[in-house]
Amino acid sequence: MKRLLIFLLPVVMVFTACGGDEPQPQQPPTVQDGNGSNGNNENNNEPMDTKAISIRVGSQTLSMTLADNSSARALVGKLKEGDLTVNMQDYSNFEKVGPLGFSLPTNDTQITTVPGDVILYQGRNLVIYYDRNSWTFTRLGKIEGATRQSLLSVLGNGDVTVTLSLNETQRP
Repeated sequence: MKRLLIFLLPVVMVFTACGGDEPQPQQPPTVQDGNGSNGNNENNNEPMDTKAISIRVGSQTLSMTLADNSSARALVGKLKEGDLTVNMQDYSNFEKVGPLGFSLPTNDTQITTVPGDVILYQGRNLVIYYDRNSWTFTRLGKIEGATRQSLLSVLGNGDVTVTLSLNETQRP
């Protein structure tokens, strides 16, 4: 009797595992942005002014052309709540970097930056490049007409405070 049970048990398990249920289709994975959103910004399909953001550094104002992605749209959404001041530090003599104080959805791709690129790093840091760097980043936009020398003259050496705000056409 024991031998019969030992033989039948695996057969019964195979029939039970294979029978009855149809395989369920698999859903594609959803990438989360850290805020419970998938980063697609499905609720914000309104057109975006591509020159929506001003970056103030002291008495100078730079104009940023926005990238077309959910990260840039989310940044515009945050700026609709008010201006954003970011304290930035120099890093390796090719960029200024500072914490946003909140996270944005990421759209990371392998890119090589050029002077004037405004990048979201790790979803929560704002970076302004004044030289080249290759890495996996999320592009937020580009400062119009920027060169290494023009950015260094505005951003200076060491730490700097920048204020991002919406241009008048984007204000609620």
